Amino acid sequence: MSGIWVWLEQFQGKIPSVAWEALGVARRLADAQGTAVTAVLMGGGIAALAEEAIAMGADEVRVMEHAALADFRLEPYLAALVPHIREGAPQAVLLPSTARGRELAGGLAAELGTAALVDVIEVSVEDQRITAVRPIYEGKLFARTYVERTPAILTVRGRAFPRPDPDPNRKGEIRPVAVALDPSAFPTQVLEWIQEAEGEISLNEARIVVGGGRGVGSPEGFEPLRELARALGAALGATRAVVDAGWIPYKYQVGQTGKTISPDLYIACGISGAIQHLSGLRGVKVIVAINKDPEAPIFKVARYGVVDDLFKIVPALTAELRRRGLARG
Repeated sequence: MSGIWVWLEQFQGKIPSVAWEALGVARRLADAQGTAVTAVLMGGGIAALAEEAIAMGADEVRVMEHAALADFRLEPYLAALVPHIREGAPQAVLLPSTARGRELAGGLAAELGTAALVDVIEVSVEDQRITAVRPIYEGKLFARTYVERTPAILTVRGRAFPRPDPDPNRKGEIRPVAVALDPSAFPTQVLEWIQEAEGEISLNEARIVVGGGRGVGSPEGFEPLRELARALGAALGATRAVVDAGWIPYKYQVGQTGKTISPDLYIACGISGAIQHLSGLRGVKVIVAINKDPEAPIFKVARYGVVDDLFKIVPALTAELRRRGLARG
C-alpha cells in the first residue's frame, strides 16, 4: 500500500473548504504512519490549482485534464480514477462529504470491491488500521468503524476538521496524468449549470446559519431572515415544511432529507424542532431558538431561547448589529 489519497473536488476552478479539510485529515493520517499524501485533481484548466494543493499539504498532485472531465459526471470520473487507484494501492481514499464526493465515494467502493464510510467526523490509526467515527440513526448514535479491505473510502463531513494552513515553502511533485476517454461512451451529459446567487454563502461551509420554518408565515417572511443573514455574514437555511410549501428552494433545506450542517451558530426562527430537522443539526455548536410557542421542541436542544414574535426579534437583532457597526452587509 502506498500512502493516503485525497480527491480534491473543484468546480469552475475553485476548491471548497471541505476538500481542503479532507486534505488536512489525509496529511495527519500520513504523518502518523510515515507515508505520503497524494492529491488528485480532475477537470479542465485546473493545473494552476496543483501548487496550492502542495502548499496545503500534498506530497504529490496527480492532475487529470480531459474534455470528458470538464464537468463532474460519475461515469467518466470513475473510468479515469479507478485504474490509478488500483495501480497506486493507497491505504485510504478521502473525499469531501458533498453531493459529488458522496456519489464518487459510492462508485469507487463498488468498483474497487471495498466499503465507503460517509460523513466521517473523527479519524485515527489503530493497530495499523484507519478507524473512523461517523453518526448513524439520524445522528442519535455514533459508530466507530474500520474497513477490512483496502483502500478504505471515507468522506469527510464539512467543518468537522480544521482547514490546514498553507505553507508556500512546501515542496512536492506535480504529475500530469494522461487520460484516454471517449466522451461519447458515457450515457450522461451536463446541459447547463444553475449558478448560485452572487455573494451567497454555502450551507456546507457557513460558520453561522439563520434558519426559517413555518413560523415565517409566507415566502415574504424570509426577508427579515435574509437581512439578518447578510448582517451576520451567514447562510440561509430552512425546514422541509417550507420547502415543500414552495416558499424557498430545496437548496436551503436542512435536515434528514436536506443538508447536514456544522456551523458554530444556528439561529432557528419560527422552527418547531421536528426530529427530521434536528437530525441535520447534530454538528451545530450553539443553537439559538426564536419561537412564540414556549412548548416548541426546539427549545429542548437550544442553548438560548427567545419566546417572542420573530418579526419583532429578528429585525431588532439586525438593527442592533448595524448600530454597533458589526453588520457585514
